[in-house]
Amino acid sequence: MPDLSHEIRLGHGPDFPVCGVDEAGRGPLAGPVVAGAVLLPHDAIPAWCEGINDSKQVKQAQREAMFERITANAPFGVGIASVEEIDAVNILQATFLAMARAVDELALKLGHMPSLAMIDGNRPPKLRCRTETLVEGDALSLSIAAASIVAKVTRDKIMGQLALAHPGYGWETNQGYGTAAHRAAIKSLGATPHHRRSFAPVSEQLLLTL
Repeated sequence: MPDLSHEIRLGHGPDFPVCGVDEAGRGPLAGPVVAGAVLLPHDAIPAWCEGINDSKQVKQAQREAMFERITANAPFGVGIASVEEIDAVNILQATFLAMARAVDELALKLGHMPSLAMIDGNRPPKLRCRTETLVEGDALSLSIAAASIVAKVTRDKIMGQLALAHPGYGWETNQGYGTAAHRAAIKSLGATPHHRRSFAPVSEQLLLTL
């Protein structure tokens, strides 16, 4: 289970707050990419953090309950990069935009920037604070795991709302990922404004349609 050892190693404390940052939605064919940033206590793991893990390892009902506990008890930020931004600058740069926005929102709530942001992965975004990358960080760092929960639940809610406006693509269950049913729906229904035209399965289907 993730813990605070990496945060503590980097100096996490009252005078040097270290937050965790993670994203959700790099791979889907539709919808925005969303990032979360979370700052956890430095002295001990509180009881409300029990069970928090990489969002991919937690069932939906558990994720949603954890999301409520995290957002009720810890400073957090959410950042979103739109489909238009993904198509304009590519998914990696859009992910970095979302991460920067999440940390900026966290800083707004804190009244100052965190001293350091731990980023899941091996490529750091440009932030207004120091960064440290951690491969498989959502399985190792409790702060990053909490950020992954915030990002995932937020994005799932967005896709659920988009599914109501655009039925037939299965976004309420596939969250925009390229399942066989989703790809078949693009073929039969066409692409929506929320599909990423820079992603090959979408652009190829648009060419076939034309």
